[in-house]
Amino acid sequence: MPTTSLKLPEDLKNLAADAARREGVSTHAFMVEAIRSAVAVAEQRAAFLAEALAARADAIQTGLGVDSIAAHDYLRSRVRGQTSPRPQVGRWRD
Repeated sequence: MPTTSLKLPEDLKNLAADAARREGVSTHAFMVEAIRSAVAVAEQRAAFLAEALAARADAIQTGLGVDSIAAHDYLRSRVRGQTSPRPQVGRWRD
């Protein structure tokens, strides 16, 4: 495994060491896991953005979409645990 040097401010290094002790792992293992978690979040964010951009392009190309008020009403009812029919897809432009 290649070695990477990471320069940390003293206060952050101390916080990481304290957190690692509480977790019962080495500071190195703690930082590796923190980076692994940050990478996973960044990958999820990138996938979400790519999906959103593809959906936007599709909506622009087809002119189809769901009314935002109907979508919000649907989501509110689902959050409350109620069953509700999905909003209908329709043309949002001519």
